[in-house]
Amino acid sequence: MPFSYETMMRSKAWPFEQAREILKRLDIEKKRGIDRGGRPVIFETGYGPSGLPHIGTFGEVARTTMVRKAFIALSEGKIETRMICFSDDMDGFRKVPDNMPNADMLAEHLGKPLTDVPDPFGCHDSYAGHNNNMLRQFLDGFGFEYEFKSATEEYRSGVFDEVLLKAARNYQKIMDVMLPSLGPERQATYSPFLPISPSTGRVLYVPMKTVNAQTGEITFDDEDGSEITMSVTGGNVKMQWKPDFGMRWAALGVDFEMFGKDHQANAGLYSKICKILGAQPPVQYVYELFLDDKGEKISKSKGNGIAVEDWLKYAMPESLALYMFSKPRTAKRLFFDVIPKATDEYFQHLSAYPGQDEKQKAGNPVWFIHNEKPPQDIPPISFSLLLNLVSAANASSKDILWGFIEQYVPGASPESSPALDDLCEYAVRYYADFVKPAKNYRAPSDMERAAMLDLKARLLSLGENERDAETLQTEVFSAGKAADYDNLRDWFKALYEVLFGEEQGPRFGSFVAIYGVKATADLIDRALAGELVSNI
Repeated sequence: MPFSYETMMRSKAWPFEQAREILKRLDIEKKRGIDRGGRPVIFETGYGPSGLPHIGTFGEVARTTMVRKAFIALSEGKIETRMICFSDDMDGFRKVPDNMPNADMLAEHLGKPLTDVPDPFGCHDSYAGHNNNMLRQFLDGFGFEYEFKSATEEYRSGVFDEVLLKAARNYQKIMDVMLPSLGPERQATYSPFLPISPSTGRVLYVPMKTVNAQTGEITFDDEDGSEITMSVTGGNVKMQWKPDFGMRWAALGVDFEMFGKDHQANAGLYSKICKILGAQPPVQYVYELFLDDKGEKISKSKGNGIAVEDWLKYAMPESLALYMFSKPRTAKRLFFDVIPKATDEYFQHLSAYPGQDEKQKAGNPVWFIHNEKPPQDIPPISFSLLLNLVSAANASSKDILWGFIEQYVPGASPESSPALDDLCEYAVRYYADFVKPAKNYRAPSDMERAAMLDLKARLLSLGENERDAETLQTEVFSAGKAADYDNLRDWFKALYEVLFGEEQGPRFGSFVAIYGVKATADLIDRALAGELVSNI
């Protein structure tokens, strides 16, 4: 047990809160005389293979994994757990994505289950097979532990048959749950069962003429107008997505599932249908949706967010995991400008962990991110500071940065500090793509010019070899006070805007310590001479 039972029961970290809810669920089952028969606790996360896995997929699996880790710790590993990644690949193919090859071929298969649509890339047995494979590669790349399940396989192999027959026996009860949530037009044609047309192979959205509760057979009109009677078992039908949620929970015995706020209004429907089908709905956790740089909801179809591969170009995966851990019930911007802050916060948590007490460690994100064993390789320089170093040094490669770092941190090298080496690489890329194009240097006012010349003199008086960040920061403060700034924030803002072309930056004394006193004095000279402004 990584922490005491009391600590985990009191922890305010949201994964432990959810783990406690699962334990409570098991306790309620026991009090009701429900025998699980040794069945493991099932964690589920869903995926729609109409498109490739995206950052929301990562977030859902990462967060569910965090809850699972908390539950295993809280139950002392005595209760078996499984995590299922479920692909809804029997859903009908609704639209040909704009970026797909062989669009004409794909258009011929609209309406068919995604597993019956050919792979436009020609490398897998179906469209869904291609995307499912991409999902598994995606999850495997992050080292997630999970079991993959395909809706098509579960329906066609008979795994869902028993529950589908229950749905047929309780058809009217399910309709009574669903119809009030629908508009008049939809009510007139709605059925929780979506038969697969025996003539065209398409998923049909048609009303049922009859549902035989005893035999589990349904009768409906096929696309050509012919009346068809067939069983709901064996993959002949799939369920509408809302009833499918509840059916899947019942069939797989799901104990925990989280989903985005866009599902919240329907969560009650899922739960009611799960109960109708003879099972208790799982513990559910609703997370807020991500917003783009304009505060609008991120959409795969709009492409207004940031992809996982984009994030990983500029920062390590652990920083993305931290971003997913932090405040999942708060709507957050998910765009490129959040990467430096998330990266620095990750290393701050990592640095704090060894010195924390048990209560603090149980709430530290790195415990969940690193499966109880946070690494010790912590860069002595922040990502935000490296970005300013790249700017001041006009660095086009990490080798240039290491020339400064080796003077600031004696003995440091890419081999001895691989995390810092990676951070340098990320900083060079991020600066070139996002910081440099947005630079907005300005000329100093007369007051600022005088203050910066005073700062230059103060720094040089310390000697070119001065590397103590606190000593250097004191001189920066002193120059601002001597210039009679009413608010020293204005002094630092002036430094950032004139020297870096940005409104904010890292602790200036720390920057001077790594960049060097003489180099900083030269940077001030270039700024006052207008060279930085003219080079935009």
